[in-house]
Amino acid sequence: MPDYSSSFNSLGFDKAPKDTRVVVAMSGGVDSSVVAAELKSQGYDIIGVTLQLYDHGVALAKKGACCAGRDIHDARRVAEEMGFPHYILNYENIFQDAVIDEFAESYLGGATPVPCIRCNERIKFKDLLGAAKELDADCMATGHYIQRKFGESGPELHCAADATRDQSYFLFSTTTEQLNYLRFPLGHLPSKDDTRALARKYGLSVANKADSQDICFVPNGDYASVIKKLRPESAAPGNIVDTNGNVLAQHEGIINYTIGQRRGLRIGGLATPLYVVKLDASKREVIVGSKELLATRTVPIREVNWLGDTPFSSRSEWHVGVKVRSTRPPTDAIIRPINDTEATVELVSAEAGVSPGQACVFYNRNDSRVYGGGWIHKG
Repeated sequence: MPDYSSSFNSLGFDKAPKDTRVVVAMSGGVDSSVVAAELKSQGYDIIGVTLQLYDHGVALAKKGACCAGRDIHDARRVAEEMGFPHYILNYENIFQDAVIDEFAESYLGGATPVPCIRCNERIKFKDLLGAAKELDADCMATGHYIQRKFGESGPELHCAADATRDQSYFLFSTTTEQLNYLRFPLGHLPSKDDTRALARKYGLSVANKADSQDICFVPNGDYASVIKKLRPESAAPGNIVDTNGNVLAQHEGIINYTIGQRRGLRIGGLATPLYVVKLDASKREVIVGSKELLATRTVPIREVNWLGDTPFSSRSEWHVGVKVRSTRPPTDAIIRPINDTEATVELVSAEAGVSPGQACVFYNRNDSRVYGGGWIHKG
């Protein structure tokens, strides 16, 4: 927990825990369950809330994904074990419109979307946060591995203490206003083992539950099959061409391909391996080329969310570290703002496979602070 002066409780409020109402966003997994149990044990007035994001009957058959039927049951059970109220909010229609439909359209447009970021941005930290305020909660707590620290200009977003669990890439669009209301009690823990130890300490039924691995509405990571169901026309065949437009092979839908992909092209007899370097949805073409063509140093971004202490466009450039995909460490870059929400990012060292639809997240090069980020587009 963050350190506050002696007159403040562990969540930063100048009153006793029993007088501090906290809505805990509960996915049914061990992380959010530990948050609820830990805060309840400290005497806070806890209300657990779980979101139903898609058809409950279908969800019951899914394993390894959050917000499914099994997970809703697990969240309710933890609330019963710890003795606090628990509510289920049906956000199926909102989730369909704000996350799933855009996910499908982005893929059809040749982008590689990150729906978990949109879910945090448009559902959890917007609609759910609004519901928490309607319940007269002082704050909303989640099980995300990220830290909220209080700086000279107010709350700041920082990477988790455990770099292997850090979720900053997926939370870059969290606004300063939202940070004022959010709390992330697990961000300071050294490892996931510490979280599970707390779960066992409180005797939680989910203490040994496996972590979710898939996007909640994409079982087994099979994006293509989900999009085919949502948009049957997405499986339309087309050509695989080289950068000069020469047809090399045929494909069965561009949704089966992503930027940087090498396997599955079924193009034989070539001395040099080919990679997907571009997707042209309008022509239904998969463009392939050498690995060198994947490397880029210039990344156009938009929908910038800036968490710095001074306005984004107040400088001609910012020297930061950036991540252009969640699995890579930050690399040195220069951000050149165009306006408050658009910019061009120049990578000091070229990165391969930078794809429209992914996020470009900004980091302080000298400490753990996250400065926000933006969405990569085709330019």
